Amino acid sequence: MSLLWTSEALVAAMDGRPLGPMPEGITGISIDSRSLQPGEAFFAIKGEAMDGHDFVTAAIKAGAGVLVVAEGKLPSLGRLTAPIIVVEDVLVALEKLGVAARARSQAKIIAVTGSAGKTTTKEALRHVLSAVGKVHASAQSFNNHWGVPLTLARMAADCDYAVFEIGMNHPDEIRPLVKMVRPHVAIVTMIAAAHLGFFRNLDDIAKAKAEIFEGLEPDGAALLNRDDARFKLLDKMAHAAGVEHVYGFGENARSTFKLVSCELHADHSDVTARIGGHEVTAMIGAPGRHMVQNVLAVLGAAHLAGADLDKVAAALADLSAERGRGKRHVLQHPQGQITLIDESYNANPASMAAAMALLNATPVTGEGRRIAVLGDMLELGDHSAKLHAALAELIVGTGTRTVFLGGPEMRTLAETLPDEITTEYRAGAEELKPVLLAALKPGDVVMIKSSKGIGFAKLVDALLGKFPAGSTANSQT
Repeated sequence: MSLLWTSEALVAAMDGRPLGPMPEGITGISIDSRSLQPGEAFFAIKGEAMDGHDFVTAAIKAGAGVLVVAEGKLPSLGRLTAPIIVVEDVLVALEKLGVAARARSQAKIIAVTGSAGKTTTKEALRHVLSAVGKVHASAQSFNNHWGVPLTLARMAADCDYAVFEIGMNHPDEIRPLVKMVRPHVAIVTMIAAAHLGFFRNLDDIAKAKAEIFEGLEPDGAALLNRDDARFKLLDKMAHAAGVEHVYGFGENARSTFKLVSCELHADHSDVTARIGGHEVTAMIGAPGRHMVQNVLAVLGAAHLAGADLDKVAAALADLSAERGRGKRHVLQHPQGQITLIDESYNANPASMAAAMALLNATPVTGEGRRIAVLGDMLELGDHSAKLHAALAELIVGTGTRTVFLGGPEMRTLAETLPDEITTEYRAGAEELKPVLLAALKPGDVVMIKSSKGIGFAKLVDALLGKFPAGSTANSQT
């Protein structure tokens, strides 16, 4: 396996102090001893709940090539049998390594933020750009103060493209991260009521997302959702940050990257878009109108990064969903099949609407029903009750007439839904599980959607356990 960093470059980038004979270099970087692979460097980061220094012995057993530890922790670690690089602060050292990785890279860098669709857009970019070059991208949703520098530090020197997801739930969180990433293209997917409990209103959320413009490379481009109500505000803030190239994507007639036509199907979408003066036709393997919007951003970013659009568009055909973000399973019931749409990773009002539209577009068979299993949308603060109650209008407007609800905030929705909607409410996922398992019938389509902290992924696991999946289909949120 090729080296990610030589030991000499590793020490120099972090201003570290090596102890013991150093290996030639390291093959990767880990902050978790459980997933560490032999030859990787283990960074003993101190988090809110755990301290990596407590796991150095486990990292050594897992085959760590180098340990990166804090000077202040060294006396308490005892005699260690692996090479060590001593630094003042391990997270700061990781940030320095990330900055060094960015400095040595010749890749086209794309950064993605937004209230919904960040991970979907990032994964779609990873997928399509892999058709035209070597791609590096964030693992999972590594988009915070340790996830971004870790992703940077893991970036190989020879990659052609790199895609970073940058998240926040407070002001001033994106700014330092994007200044490390220094993207050539910055995407804002949309502005919605995610983390609204930490902000006064949606304008303030937009202003926090606009921090991404401050790290753009000279002559870089901002790529904004032209159909979003906060487009004008974001456009204004991009120009205020000194960005000369601001482009819009969407259905709006003034979009630079414009949707020309769109046919939505249960398991895919067919689109034609005008990108860089040319019409591009593509089949998108993951269904949903929200996915079409994300793909417009993907095509625009790929064009701005100089990628071959024909190859990029062709790669969209086998785009598939991630666990918790719209992945579909065909479950085997004794009397037939059940379709499960797993949306259990995240939820806010905008992504709830997208998920309900996806459920509504999915056909049932026989006497099957469309069933929405909804859990709390977190971090909405004082707006929570109103926004949960507002989901009633959304549900009534769809073809879904059976709803299972769980979590303290969802009680408001349970009390708001009209009698025409068959509703089961329970306190949480554990209480809801037996009711849901007993209720499902062949032909049903069930969609599970909640914020991650509510634990509705347990319901997905319970369904997969009781009704073994026969196959998976594409979808994404």
